[in-house]
Amino acid sequence: MKAVRFALLRHGVTEWNAQKRIQGHSDVSLSTDTVASYRKLRLPDVWRSVPWYCTPLSRTRETADALSITPVSPEPELIEMNWGQWEGRRLPELRAELGDTMRENEDRGWDFRPDGGESPRDVLQRVEGFLRRSPVPEFGAITHKGVIRAVYAAAKPWNMMGKIPDTLDWQRLHVFEWNEKDGFSVSELNVPLIAVSGLNDV
Repeated sequence: MKAVRFALLRHGVTEWNAQKRIQGHSDVSLSTDTVASYRKLRLPDVWRSVPWYCTPLSRTRETADALSITPVSPEPELIEMNWGQWEGRRLPELRAELGDTMRENEDRGWDFRPDGGESPRDVLQRVEGFLRRSPVPEFGAITHKGVIRAVYAAAKPWNMMGKIPDTLDWQRLHVFEWNEKDGFSVSELNVPLIAVSGLNDV
């Protein structure tokens, strides 16, 4: 029976994140302040020796570079949820504009779908496809909030409606397990990155 243990870390903050704009597949780089702050952090020792992946979007590669994670391989199936025509927009604006239609869509939980985009269920299916083909039993990945939320929801389980059961710190690692029989489970949430004091610690 195939089993995989993996740590997920969301990329650092971009200008669009700061402006609360939906990014999806839009390729937005990290802010300079974020890069500077992540250069002062490193992975916990236990996760330094496993293979690491990023996604095709530059913000994940830039996060890996700032944390001195190398080598890191791009993996398309770990990319953020596609938000279609809503990328670049803000959720409050969409809720005001679409009214009941937006509320009904958000109430679909796993099957919420932006215009021309993906649902969280779609995201989980491609992540699971990658896990089934994973060449290693343990790895880490710099990925996206939508991906981590989908994996967390499947592991908890949570129907993606209402308040999330746990507080997820997006500057920390979230560790999950998956196997072919039982699916996803939570191993450890909110594992902190390690602060380094200077170049001698890099």
